[in-house]
Amino acid sequence: MSLGDIMKNNLKSLRKEKGYTQIALQMKIGIEQALLSKFENGERVPPTETLIKLAEFYDVSIDYILCRTEKREVNK
Repeated sequence: MSLGDIMKNNLKSLRKEKGYTQIALQMKIGIEQALLSKFENGERVPPTETLIKLAEFYDVSIDYILCRTEKREVNK
């Protein structure tokens, strides 16, 4: 199983929890809708800079997005 396959469900779930469409998320954080779709479908893995942006927006750790932990909290 690829990293994209592992994290795609978390990315989609986090977006839906916030009540955003991919287009609304694009407008909010500036990541193209086509890329968001590829991330959520496991076709591409977001680069580190994008993972940071998504984690900050969703207020979760990158490890949570990557399914390395079930804890959402960010260690600060």
